[in-house]
Amino acid sequence: MDGGNGIARRRSHNSRARVPETRINRRINAKEVRLIDVEGEQLGIVSIEDALRISEEKGVDVVEVASNATPPVCRLMDYGKFKYELKKQRSAKRQKDQTIKEIKFRPNIGEHDLEVKVNRMRSFLEAGHKTRMRIFFRGREIVHPELGRELANDVREKLSDVASVDMEPKIEGKNLIMILVPAKKQ
Repeated sequence: MDGGNGIARRRSHNSRARVPETRINRRINAKEVRLIDVEGEQLGIVSIEDALRISEEKGVDVVEVASNATPPVCRLMDYGKFKYELKKQRSAKRQKDQTIKEIKFRPNIGEHDLEVKVNRMRSFLEAGHKTRMRIFFRGREIVHPELGRELANDVREKLSDVASVDMEPKIEGKNLIMILVPAKKQ
């Protein structure tokens, strides 16, 4: 494709928006910068040459933290260590995801089937997972929601040693839902 001037323009195959690169040391193109020390104290407005000289004396980098300011704000820091800490924080945030396991029940479940499902919920809770108990009603069973509530209370009692209730039993459509979380260990 050409834009009318005879010069072909290439489209980027990367659809994500590019994040502007952080400028450090000699890549900073301002003549003067507002400099912040390693401890967070303001050193005032200095020339970029003075900022680079101070950073070399202290063995750190000059990092542009606010390029839109006039003059740009720069901070003295160990840039490699800073990037490492950011990466570590991002990975720690991703690790906090907690899966919700779900077990489905019917209001007229048999005693043995109930024990099997309660034991399955117990194993999920002991492994540290949130567990959703879904009692689904078919046809005219929905006119007796008290049967579902009794079943939910029965399960709550059986799991009281390993779980606490995160969401009380409530009806959503043709389902009665209760969420249990692992109990805090003392």
